[in-house]
This record gives sequence, structure tokens and C-alpha cells, in this order.
Amino acid sequence: QVQLVESGGDLVQAGGSLRLSCAASGSIRSINDMGWYLQAPGKQRELVASVTSGGSPNYADSVKGRFTISRDNAKNTVYLQMHSLKPEDTAVYYCNTWVVTMSGYNINYWGQGTQVTVSS
Repeated sequence: QVQLVESGGDLVQAGGSLRLSCAASGSIRSINDMGWYLQAPGKQRELVASVTSGGSPNYADSVKGRFTISRDNAKNTVYLQMHSLKPEDTAVYYCNTWVVTMSGYNINYWGQGTQVTVSS
């Protein structure tokens, strides 16, 4: 079994910054892509940013230039540094990873979500 523990969500004023973290632990042989998704009330979950095992990032157009995704493979951790936050960034942010388990299975996992609220 694999667990994802997220942290860093908070209430912040528009223009502020936050850093989200997501640490994976458990039966892990290796981790492939890691990413962050957001889900605003009444809307579908959508990709914010992802990063490959080699460190290549991908961003949603809405966050390009404001958010940076990174990972520490030694710690099985992915980060999302968010700057210039806007009220429309308000959502629950979920960590998502593809894990190759010790049994050799490639399985997708979700974190429990962390709330980011940006006040105007």
C-alpha cells in the first residue's frame, strides 16, 4: 500500500504565495509522473501541473509563469510553489502519482486534498 500526505494549503490574500508538498510512502519501487490537480466547488477536477521522473514539467495555461512544480526523488516528494495567487485559484488541490510498487504494479494514487483559499 502507498500513502500520499499533502500539506501547505492555507488562506492567503490575492497576490500572495503558498507552497504545497506531497510525500509518498509505503511499498514503492519507483515513482513515475507526479502532479497536482485542483477541484473548485461544482467543477471537475483539472490538471494544474505535472512533472516526469526526469524532472520535465507541464503546466496548465492558467498557471504558467506563476506556479512551479518540482520533485525530490530521494524523498518521494512533489512540491507546488504558487506565486501571484488569484481568487480563482481557490480550490482543493490534490496530489496524484503513478507508483511502481514493490510487487511490480504501476498504480495511480491520489492524496486526500488540501484546501487553498485566496481572498480578494
